[in-house]
Amino acid sequence: MIFHRFASALFLIAACAFATGATAQISFTNKATANAVVSTDQVRAELLAWAPDGVEPGKPVWVGLQLAHIPEWHTYWKNSGDSGLPTLLEWTLPAGVTAGDIAWPTPKKIPIGTLANYGYEGTVLLPVPLTVAPGFNAANLDIRLKASWLVCKKECIPQEGDFSLQIPVRSSTGSSSSLFAAAFAAGPQPLAATGSQVQVSAKAIQVALAGLPARLQGKTLDFFPETGSVIEPAGAWQQKWQGAVWTAQLPLSSQRSESPRVMPVVVALDQTAYRVELPVKGDWPAVAAAATVSPALEAALKANAALGAAPTGRSAPPLTLVAALLGALLGGLILNLMPCVFPVLAIKVMSFAKEKNRAARLSGGLAYTAGVVLSFLALGALLLGLRATGEQLGWGFQLQSPAVVAALAVLFTLIGLNLAGLFEFGSFLPGKVAGLQAKNPTLNAFLTGVLATAIASPCTAPFMGASLGYAVGLPAAQALAVFGAIGLGMALPYLAASAVPAVARALPRPGAWMVTFKQLMAFPMFATVAWLVWVLGQQSGIDGAGALLALLVLMALVLWSLTLRGRTRTVAATLSIALGAFGIWAIGQNVIKPLETSSVAAATSGRWQAWEPGRVDQLAAQGQNVFVDFTAAWCVTCQYNKKTTLADADVLADMAAKNVALLRADWTRRDPAVTAALAQLGRNGVPVYVIYKPGRAPVVLSEILSVADVRAELAKL
Repeated sequence: MIFHRFASALFLIAACAFATGATAQISFTNKATANAVVSTDQVRAELLAWAPDGVEPGKPVWVGLQLAHIPEWHTYWKNSGDSGLPTLLEWTLPAGVTAGDIAWPTPKKIPIGTLANYGYEGTVLLPVPLTVAPGFNAANLDIRLKASWLVCKKECIPQEGDFSLQIPVRSSTGSSSSLFAAAFAAGPQPLAATGSQVQVSAKAIQVALAGLPARLQGKTLDFFPETGSVIEPAGAWQQKWQGAVWTAQLPLSSQRSESPRVMPVVVALDQTAYRVELPVKGDWPAVAAAATVSPALEAALKANAALGAAPTGRSAPPLTLVAALLGALLGGLILNLMPCVFPVLAIKVMSFAKEKNRAARLSGGLAYTAGVVLSFLALGALLLGLRATGEQLGWGFQLQSPAVVAALAVLFTLIGLNLAGLFEFGSFLPGKVAGLQAKNPTLNAFLTGVLATAIASPCTAPFMGASLGYAVGLPAAQALAVFGAIGLGMALPYLAASAVPAVARALPRPGAWMVTFKQLMAFPMFATVAWLVWVLGQQSGIDGAGALLALLVLMALVLWSLTLRGRTRTVAATLSIALGAFGIWAIGQNVIKPLETSSVAAATSGRWQAWEPGRVDQLAAQGQNVFVDFTAAWCVTCQYNKKTTLADADVLADMAAKNVALLRADWTRRDPAVTAALAQLGRNGVPVYVIYKPGRAPVVLSEILSVADVRAELAKL
């Protein structure tokens, strides 16, 4: 092999650097440092100010948080409705300055299935008045804000940000005047409660509202109670006009927890809204009893808490650092048997067969080990660093990026074409660079270790899952020791083989067979490319997978044209490079364009349902057993288990007999909810298989599923 590992690893390093840079750009998804703007994948939040007459006592001074949502995402009003949380603003202000309450703009009703919430889509400004006391004489008004909000689509993501702003005291701050004016116009106008009231009955409230402007009479109005947990936001209700009085009957919530004597409400028609504080007449029915759990479930929860709050499968005691290191070492050893590592194994076998010098072989084994261990340490450090900034990431996170998946597909296509004999890397590189392969075989072995880690890292072998879940909660030095132990375990067989002369004697002598073997090993590389294209199809859809295949063909055309000679090479290479550039421009964006969440969810069919936060609790409350498959398209072990054990007729029959609901939590793309669920189970990677039975602690199965093991656990239900 002429230098192909060196060039491959350089390509891989560039791809990882690109992915790291891309990740860094979104590393403030859940928390950011103090400034006036915080941007996440769903919301752009900005702290604004309006002080047209400067900062003086008695003068209007307003600040506000503007939230600009991407389409289909929303945040919540002060009463969020059936679910959700209102945006919370915590101010830090100098002495003599106090902040009032949010002047909430009028919300909209947002239906979510059988529920209804109150909130905001598009762009909304939440204005807050500041009161300046006499004697405040600073040159600038320094404002700091810690804001937290819940942004939802079908899934919900809690986010927060730290903001800071400086307002000059002696000059006007009016650049945002139009935004504040629009926010004030969008807010409800006060309305006197004269002649208005709320009458309480056993199952409903009757609202009578007098004094509304004549232009609203006869129109259908929206109704928003500021007090939560009183009515059913999604319940059917009636409204009508009785002369100049607007009346409505609304159902009481079955989970009502409030019994106000005054009910502030907002009624709205398009852009016009009024707020009135209604006196309540009559006695409220008794509030709903607090939810309780059965004695059996309470006992199971207490037992689970005694085990450390993170179920580990079979009542195992909490991990220690020594146990985590041992599990990581064993997991790394088993990682060599994972199907995702096979292509790299083939390359390593070739290098062993070619090298008969014991010292050189030992040097190569040590360099390979260093490449694997240092790569695992680098991935671990990147994972820990991103999690420290608030990112919800887990093991294998790099393959949740379509760009990284596409880069790896390009890399393995290059390796496959090289092994098949289409081209030699040395023919494209300067002589001094190409000579490094012969002069520095240890560097070649080191970069092979880097390559092996890139392919093996998404897999989670037995013993690794608990160790990884434990590692992410440790101090950085101890956590990195666990990651290093995984790398050492993976490299250990090669290190041992390089030091044992019997291994070299067992290998056949170098000869013509190696050329045939080299060409044969191109096919595992192409098989890996087929898998990566399939993974990309799960992330970017059929258009993304098709675009990647087309670009790989164009890349092969460019490489072939560069192997020609003379004028033919010049013409063919120019045309193929131009065609490749056009292909990247025309369809390249399809490769990294994410598939819509609804399309991903629609892929779950048959007996399996899509996992959602809280779904397990809902099914358990109905007395149903639940099996959850935490999986990802880029996890080969996951796909193997899915096609074998989880498709076995006997297993499916047992699940049906035991009334087991089947949920699939897809982690192919980044999903903070799935990451959090894995963390609750003490895991940080996939595959993870969990059986839930009402009243018992969850049972976490092995990463390598067998029919016998699954049926044995099902028999205990």
